[in-house]
This record gives sequence, structure tokens and C-alpha cells, in this order.
Amino acid sequence: MSWTPIHAKIHTLLKANVLLPKGSSILMAVSGGQDSLCLAKLLLDLRAKWDWHLAVVHCDHRWRADSGENAAHVSRLAQQWQLPFFVETAQGLPKTEAAARSWRYEVFAMLATQHGYHHVVTGHTATDRAETVIYNLMRGSGADGIQALRWQRPLSEADSEVWVTRPLLQLTRQETGEFCRDLTLPVWHDSSNDSLHYRRNRIRQELMPYLRSHFNPNVETTLAQTAEIFTAEVAYLDAQADGLYAKLIQSKEGGWQIQRSQFAVVPLALQRRIVRRLLQVALPQQPNFEHIEKLVALASAPNRTQTDPFPGGLIAWVDHDWIKLQ
Repeated sequence: MSWTPIHAKIHTLLKANVLLPKGSSILMAVSGGQDSLCLAKLLLDLRAKWDWHLAVVHCDHRWRADSGENAAHVSRLAQQWQLPFFVETAQGLPKTEAAARSWRYEVFAMLATQHGYHHVVTGHTATDRAETVIYNLMRGSGADGIQALRWQRPLSEADSEVWVTRPLLQLTRQETGEFCRDLTLPVWHDSSNDSLHYRRNRIRQELMPYLRSHFNPNVETTLAQTAEIFTAEVAYLDAQADGLYAKLIQSKEGGWQIQRSQFAVVPLALQRRIVRRLLQVALPQQPNFEHIEKLVALASAPNRTQTDPFPGGLIAWVDHDWIKLQ
């Protein structure tokens, strides 16, 4: 085994943060691209130090004519590595990034539950994190979008026993590429990554090079560090909002109410988080900025002030010291 500076970097990271505890059962998501091969090679080489139980999963979206060959390539690698291998093939999957991601994580959850894997690891890098920050900013995602791609999170709300872990968030795509070249790993080129039909590819191929050339040559690292800062700040705000939500929101038959005098003295950042959480429960769709703002505005509105209908027909109004939503 060739012990590289990247091996040392990831080993040190895992010791400091305990992302993948000793003896863990780990399902590695391997597309065959440079990031996932870098991830797989690192975990294989570090396995003896951590006593991990590793397996490989490959998701075939059937978007490309060579997707079957791609799956066979990953299968051969898993055989060489002497690891359990799972391949899942999509049937009639819509050609959108969101649909593909949703399906992949359903596959991960199914396999983790069936075979007892407590960690699903993906090859997301600092470059992916930076691109996601930009993508979410343009979508208006706020602080929660800026803290994109955390190191670890539960695989699903329904199952907190399985974790999605991203050990490569300190590495850029350039570093994973150099790692694969130095160790002559057989990277599979995914032609769909070249298509500008997908928005993320436009960010990767057009926007990021422009930002590197004209604004900051280390833009990927800078944005990834910004995401790391926001991750801690969002966690703090969420914890504060949890306690205030339980204190301020009352569920009544047919709706909800908020005591205005207590809500009005809460900092605006927390007011918005409390209201967003309420509307996520009350509305048939995710609340947007306008929905949140018009409910927050009732904290200082005159008595009997009323909003126009929210999606689903709910209306909020001021009743003396209460904001009522029904």
C-alpha cells in the first residue's frame, strides 16, 4: 500500500472527529468516477487500522448508453477488492437531478436496513460543497442552504440509526484527481458530467472556472469553509428555535396560535425559524420567504389584522395578544 499525504490527512480527520468509528459496517457509494474511487481506495487502505466492514453499492440511472458497462466496471473493482457488491438499476426514472438523488438515497436506505450497514459513505468533496453553496444561494435557501453537505447526517428522518458520512469534504476535486492518477486507479468517465443540460454542470464547467480566474483562485476551499462556519451557526439557531417553538406555539383544534407579547421580543432570526417550522407543519407545501414574512409581520400588526390565504386556504390574523392560524 502506498501511504500518501491524503491517507494521513483522512486518517487524522477520522481520529479527530470519529465520523466512522472502529468496527463500523460501511456501505460505500461508488459511481466509478474519481471522487468515489479515491474514497474507496482510502477506506480500503485504512480498513486494517479501523477494523471496518466494507461493501460497495452502485446505482445505475440508465441515463447513458454505457451505464451497464459502467456498472460492470464497478462490479469488477468490488471483486478485486473482495467486497460485497450491490447494484441497483432505475426503472423509468425521470431525468432530473432531484429525482436521481431521491432514488439513490432510497436505495441506500433499503440496503442499509436489509444488510445492517450503519454508515453510507459518499465521495462528496470541498468542490461539491462549494458548488452546492452557490446553487443553494441562487435558489434563495438562506443559511440552511449555505451550510450545504454536512460531514454527517441521519440517512432519513425515519431512521436515525444509519448515517450518511462524507469523509472527503476537506479535499478538492483536483486533489482526488491527482490521487487517482498517482495510484493509477481506473477512473470511469461519466459523459453526463459534460452535459450543460444539468445546472450543476454549468456551475462546475462555467461559473467556478470564472470565479477562480477573476475573483479567488481558492474559491472552492473558501466556500467550503464558509459552509463549515454556517453549519455550526445553523445548529445553534436550530437548538434555540426548538426551545422557543415548544414554549410559544400552541396547537388548538383546527389550527395554531402564538402569544404575541412573547414572540415579539424574540430576535428576528429566531422568529423566522419558529414560523418556518410552524408553516412546514401547517401548509401542504414548503413555505417560501413571503409566507414566513407575512406571518412574522403580525407580531407588530394592529388588532384584527389578517393575511391573505396561505397555500391550502389557511388564514392568519391578530386577536389581541394572539396570532391565530386556521
